[in-house]
Amino acid sequence: MKMGVLLSGSGRTLDNFHDLIEACTMQGTIEVVISNSAQALGLKKAKDYGYPAFHAVGNEATNAILLDHDVELVLLAGYLKLFEPPESLAKNVINIHPSLIPAFCGSGFYGMHVHRAVKARGVKVSGCTAHFANEVYDEGPIIVQKCVAIADDDTPDDIADKVFAKECEAFPEAINRVHELGIDYFWK
Repeated sequence: MKMGVLLSGSGRTLDNFHDLIEACTMQGTIEVVISNSAQALGLKKAKDYGYPAFHAVGNEATNAILLDHDVELVLLAGYLKLFEPPESLAKNVINIHPSLIPAFCGSGFYGMHVHRAVKARGVKVSGCTAHFANEVYDEGPIIVQKCVAIADDDTPDDIADKVFAKECEAFPEAINRVHELGIDYFWK
């Protein structure tokens, strides 16, 4: 599948995708990378990898670029805005969330906000969820979840590091599952 990557920051997930595609362990091709932040390091990385890379503000501008690049799957890789895809891609958007949905998810739960809440609640297991995105934060069909054990002395930064390591496994695994089973399989 032809994929578009949306990001807002450093592009660590893009790095992972690029490396796994190069190693032939992740399916698909990256056709375009778009950021809502003109200063995102991920845009520079995308250009260095040879991917078309654009800064776009708002869904309309983002969707125009995605449609121009004929993508079949949109990957939210640290994209910090609620994305509203064009109707033709409404069921074709995958997100990675840094918790085990339905815990610690929804509006306001992203990045370190999640890991601080996990620490404050004292949970013993956290993780990540790769899921299809819909019009509500973190409510689309789940594709893959990965768990991490939380030690009593783990800081929110420790938790973030553990979870990101699992995200690097879960997101590509989810993409491969979608390539294997098809998008409609998950929207039953």
